[in-house]
Amino acid sequence: MFELLREGLPLFFNLQALLLTALGIAGGLVIGVLPGLGPLMGIVLLLPLAFHLPPIAAMGMLIAVYIGGSAGGSISSILLRIPGTPLAAATLFDGFPMAQKGRAQDAVGLSMTSSALGGLFAGLMLVFFSPLLAQFALRFAPPEYFAMAVLGVLTIALVSDGSALKGLLAGGLGLFLSMIGTDEFTNAYRFTFGDFRLSSGPHLVAVVVGLFALSEIFYQFEAGNYLAKPTVQRLRVSFHALRLVIAHKFNLLRSSMIGTFFGAIPGAGGDVSAFISYAAAKRFARADEKYGEGAEGGVVATEAANNGCCGGALIPTLSLGIPGDASTAVLMGALILLGFFPGPDLFRDSPEVAGGIFIAYIMSNIMLLVLGVFLAPLFGSVLKVRKAWLLPAVLLLSTLGTYSLQNSIFDLWVMLTFGIVGYVMRRAGYPLAPLIIGMILGGIMEANLRRSLLISRDGVGIFFERPICATILAIDLILLLSIIYSIVRASRKGANAGEKEGPEIA
Repeated sequence: MFELLREGLPLFFNLQALLLTALGIAGGLVIGVLPGLGPLMGIVLLLPLAFHLPPIAAMGMLIAVYIGGSAGGSISSILLRIPGTPLAAATLFDGFPMAQKGRAQDAVGLSMTSSALGGLFAGLMLVFFSPLLAQFALRFAPPEYFAMAVLGVLTIALVSDGSALKGLLAGGLGLFLSMIGTDEFTNAYRFTFGDFRLSSGPHLVAVVVGLFALSEIFYQFEAGNYLAKPTVQRLRVSFHALRLVIAHKFNLLRSSMIGTFFGAIPGAGGDVSAFISYAAAKRFARADEKYGEGAEGGVVATEAANNGCCGGALIPTLSLGIPGDASTAVLMGALILLGFFPGPDLFRDSPEVAGGIFIAYIMSNIMLLVLGVFLAPLFGSVLKVRKAWLLPAVLLLSTLGTYSLQNSIFDLWVMLTFGIVGYVMRRAGYPLAPLIIGMILGGIMEANLRRSLLISRDGVGIFFERPICATILAIDLILLLSIIYSIVRASRKGANAGEKEGPEIA
């Protein structure tokens, strides 16, 4: 564990990596503050730039955006009663009432400080548990990798927003996309329709930018309200919140643990952990703490949990190659594009990269603690940016970033195509994250399935003779049955509702 950190030190502690990480935190905070964007959008917009940077500098910047964006959503919750991200929805309960009582500065300070300390706790868990999980995963062979890839797709589909069926279908579309291009075993072209530009499949960055950034532009364009300019309270630089957080140290520790735990469960999400942490804090609160009316402990609980979730989500991502959420799925894709595959091979073959990522995560939270306070006066100004200026800027960054990948107009067409696909999916209630995760894990799944069959000479017994693989496949089967059960139950509820409405309509 400490050996990994020692090897990663020289890769991170240089001017480029430090500066990009600091800029990532600042940019993530700004993106998180703006309702409708959030950390995922920030990572997507900077992904083309990361493609041209050294690995640790690139990952430090993207992880910093992830952390800053997760924390920044609380600002608009506190000042406008509009969550900047779903992660900050629970912060509304006490953050906005604090602002209404003239304590907006304290509320923002509490949110930034609690987010940073919750993230640091999760960072310790990340450093401690990831190598242990990776050490266990070194026993994996192609059958186990296949089973784990299936587990990743099913887990994300099961906990996706909306119906499990839609999550599964989105994941299936991602699996299909992963098959486009050249078959690595036979060198045959698949689903390219004779176009050599698809010989390597659609570029992951172009798909991600189109699916998330461009579809969001279409969605916001449809919503209208381009010239709205909200009125927000003025903030100033103050470290007073550090003293306030100390009074809630047990709440902070408990909420950080809850956030880290739920973050480590793929797909559970920071919004779930925030609400559970808030409920736990309210359960153990003193009689004089009036939760829902501006209690400091409410802000501490929700923000420590949702940022603790970031470190938790990175644990399965780095050690097993199973993304914890949509943002870590894109981070995993970025790491693959940079030439490093998450999982036990990363810790065995490139320990300095794993150590550098750990240090980048820890330093990002330390920078959040400082920059979150110093940049507080900027937040009010950012919230006044009109949509009429914001949407063209996002479109310009998306277009330039995607084109710069390979100087290819074709990538722009891919981006546009998936922008339309993403918009249609959102309108139809389909989650976007399973598509990306299916696309990333699809290649791993197929390659290891075929390697396993080659090893066993087309005998499927290899998947059941190995205890670890058989156990993972049993979990896969349980998850699949859970998805089928939830689909059947939802269809029965719909049928019963239709029967009840029938006589009334008649």
